[in-house]
Amino acid sequence: MRGYLASSVGVACATALVIPLSFASGALAAPLPAAAVQQAPDVPGSTQSLPLKALGQTPSERSPGTPELGLPEQDVDPFSLVGVVWEDAFTELDGTVEVRTRAAGSGVWSDWQQVETHNSEHAADPGTVESDARSVRGSTAPLWVGPSDGVEVRVRAADGSSSGLPEGMRLELVDPGDDPATADPDTDIAPDTDTAPEPDTGQAAAGPDTEPTVGRSPLGGLEIPALNQSDTEAEAAAAGDILAGDLAAGAKPYIGPRPRIVTRKGWGADESWREKKFVYTGSVKAAFVHHSATGNNYTCKEAPSVIRSIYRYHVKSSGWRDIGYNFAVDKCGNIYEGRAGGVAKPVLGAHTLGFNTNSTGIAVLGTYSSSNPPQAAVTAVAKLTAWKLGLHGINPSGKVTLTSAGSGKYAKGVKVKLNAISGHRDGYVTDCPGGRLYSKLGTARTAAAKLQGR
Repeated sequence: MRGYLASSVGVACATALVIPLSFASGALAAPLPAAAVQQAPDVPGSTQSLPLKALGQTPSERSPGTPELGLPEQDVDPFSLVGVVWEDAFTELDGTVEVRTRAAGSGVWSDWQQVETHNSEHAADPGTVESDARSVRGSTAPLWVGPSDGVEVRVRAADGSSSGLPEGMRLELVDPGDDPATADPDTDIAPDTDTAPEPDTGQAAAGPDTEPTVGRSPLGGLEIPALNQSDTEAEAAAAGDILAGDLAAGAKPYIGPRPRIVTRKGWGADESWREKKFVYTGSVKAAFVHHSATGNNYTCKEAPSVIRSIYRYHVKSSGWRDIGYNFAVDKCGNIYEGRAGGVAKPVLGAHTLGFNTNSTGIAVLGTYSSSNPPQAAVTAVAKLTAWKLGLHGINPSGKVTLTSAGSGKYAKGVKVKLNAISGHRDGYVTDCPGGRLYSKLGTARTAAAKLQGR
């Protein structure tokens, strides 16, 4: 088992997932190939995987545990997102990762940017098949840099020792490819303006790889439309989405109007990458809000590309099962379907180590430690939680009790009282979702309860 360490220093929250592509036992991922890896040309997008070397040395001169690795300034094929991976998923990267990138076609290099190295708190719960599988690799958070054609990277151990860095480190350069052909590339996705699950096993596989769509969107649809409150309640009742076990006998369901949601097809997910079975938990009692820590240098038109890049990085580079969050929200307030399995279903995510059971994870794209989140994003979180928590009889402004599976902050088996809308830092020692976004969660709770009619 991994030693899950909670740093005394707040660490930034990043999109992450550790449900692997194959459910085998063991701690180490399969060794990474020695040469740079490119995705087959007939698949949109690509990944360049470049082995890091001791700076000033050739790869063959590197000794185990060299305190500084990197790559000198160099030309590369086009990419828009960067991250670093290594072979042993149970090894922490205790140090810093910095990158410089050159804007595509411009010759202009960026300043050095830090990549968030603490990523293990976004994970499947300890001791699960997902957490211990061999296909999972250690990884930093991904960083969105925009279209680029040059890169330089340096990685330094925190203590300067000769054993401070993981083995097998590689730089991953992700090109998201073009937007889906069915989408209008010249038009931003407009912000939303409308105001019986599987047993709670924590990892129950259910159904084939065709997502539930009845009453929401035609199979292959680009979006699930918004509904008013009465239509939302009627549709949820007809589809069996209201989980009676979560409501007191005869209690009136308080369900917020369903917001507009861009589907996985809408943002361009390649469904052949993810695990084919869906995984459900028993209920959704809480929503954990995160920031993706991918930076704020994106436009709303680029948000689908950001999500595709994260998806590719998680599955192709890190060996994970699917994107970890259940939903994503961009700075314009657009809401996106995350992990596959049905937006109205209690899909088990891998977003909040120790508290993935009976919860849902929402990632606001960006970094909000020192930048204020746009009001549109906060409003979207309120709309989404008013609907999603309402399906399970949960008051967004209330408290719920969850049992920790072991998070570093709370030992396994400890019952923890949390806000129904919580930040990642409420379940783990982390900066996530950034102090500025965390300070807005009270506003989101009040707005979500009002949308439910409370």
